[in-house]
Amino acid sequence: MKFFNYLKGDKVIWAIMMLLSLISILVVYSAIVTLAHKFKQGNTEYYLIKHMAIISLGFGLAYLFHKIKYTVFSKVAQIGFILSIPLLLYTLLSGVSAGEANRWIPIPGIGLTFQSSDVAKLMLIMYVARVLTTKQEQLVEFKAVLKYLLVPIGIICALILPANFSTAALLFLNCLFLMFVGRIKVKFMLLIVGACMLFALLLGVVVYQFPNAIPRGATWKARIENFSKGDSKSNYQSEQAKIAIATGGVIGKGPGNSTQRAFLPQASSDFIYAIIIEEYGLALGFIMLFLYMIFLFRGIKIMRDTDKTFGGFLAGGLAFSLVFQALINMAVAVNLFPVTGQPLPLVSMGGTSIWFTCIAIGIILSVSRSSEDKTEENLESA
Repeated sequence: MKFFNYLKGDKVIWAIMMLLSLISILVVYSAIVTLAHKFKQGNTEYYLIKHMAIISLGFGLAYLFHKIKYTVFSKVAQIGFILSIPLLLYTLLSGVSAGEANRWIPIPGIGLTFQSSDVAKLMLIMYVARVLTTKQEQLVEFKAVLKYLLVPIGIICALILPANFSTAALLFLNCLFLMFVGRIKVKFMLLIVGACMLFALLLGVVVYQFPNAIPRGATWKARIENFSKGDSKSNYQSEQAKIAIATGGVIGKGPGNSTQRAFLPQASSDFIYAIIIEEYGLALGFIMLFLYMIFLFRGIKIMRDTDKTFGGFLAGGLAFSLVFQALINMAVAVNLFPVTGQPLPLVSMGGTSIWFTCIAIGIILSVSRSSEDKTEENLESA
């Protein structure tokens, strides 16, 4: 296709973006019927047009960021990491709340909000990639690992934790992945994992014995207990998602024929994967899983092919972050994990979360584009 000639970077990743966005538009248009009747007198076109506009702007952001030389993000990482700390603090103290958590900051003039954790997540991955590149010789000592990596990672994750446990946990695991590929000593990694397990155990004891001692402790306890019980009353969302998947079968009920969209509170966002399987069957469900796996493979390939360490860590870390989030979302939909509230990247209906996903993909494509440009220069000079 001539269209792809105007796009630089990994063409497979561009194609996956387009396919997932197309699936998103089709399924969101079906899934928002109940939402439209509740808030817009049945005007589903309002949500469809809004969602398409958000996706279109997301592609624009991906295109813009893939034009920026990725080395710029090494400088941005330091400033962005520092600014993320007061931003997260402001969110905790004065952010827009939903349920029991302050997670959002309003954007004046456009009626949208964004999660400060999305900004912090992007900046922290950039920061860790930069540290692994610039401090490699010092990171042979645990004190340096603690100072340059664990303390900054701990600060960001601790500020995200009170409002969004799942995001903090996933971000910490993403950073561990980067540290692993960044050649941090195995004995250090084992020590870190052991300390994390001890922290998780202590946190679990506090949550179960004194659930009101920490913010959202009671909510975390209830989710774990409900997931453990497995009964229909305690796991309403998961039960409705399982019904959607079971009734969808192999080929699905057909576009727009979902029944469970009327019963799933988050049909167009957190549980959209269940609606996809209900309408399009397990076939599309497995195809989507395959697309995310290809995305991860291409991200790792970019990490391997780039001749700059920072670019490799950046591309690999961001690709792993997006695919890991997708796998968690799918696992929740099929009731393998407790409800986490993580959207399905590029597919779930959302606002700024789609934009930050597209920015991350644009950065990955920037690394890929730089490798392609260098290859073309070598061929011309040969």
